[in-house]
Amino acid sequence: MPTLLETRIKNRFRVQPNHANNNDTLHGGNLMKWLDEVSAMSAMRFAGETCVTARVNELDFERPIRIGDTALVEAYVYDSGRTSVHVALRAWREEPRSGETEKTTESTFTFVAIDENGETVPVPDLSVETEEGERLRDRVHEIED
Repeated sequence: MPTLLETRIKNRFRVQPNHANNNDTLHGGNLMKWLDEVSAMSAMRFAGETCVTARVNELDFERPIRIGDTALVEAYVYDSGRTSVHVALRAWREEPRSGETEKTTESTFTFVAIDENGETVPVPDLSVETEEGERLRDRVHEIED
């Protein structure tokens, strides 16, 4: 049974001019793509199967990420159903020289595990074995309430 912390993935993306919108900040579509990619990795690590995006829940862009900054994306599985995997996501603007961060985005995505024929397959139960795992899971449930 996979644990919450085993599904936790962090990735960084350097924001270049080709990622920018007219305001010289990261285009929201690029951030959504990065969120989807990192959360899919987390879902697949949990399920042990290919996972496809089924739903993007509320996605708020709280502040911009500028050209030259780093987008830091974190994803982890916080819940599962019979074939579904629920992934929590957060993104931060990171100043690459100092490491200073500001949270910019938060959401949850739902994935469905599929086999090579595109048929849904069951996923395991999620185990939360540490206080840090409980804190991360509870953080998402507080947002949903």
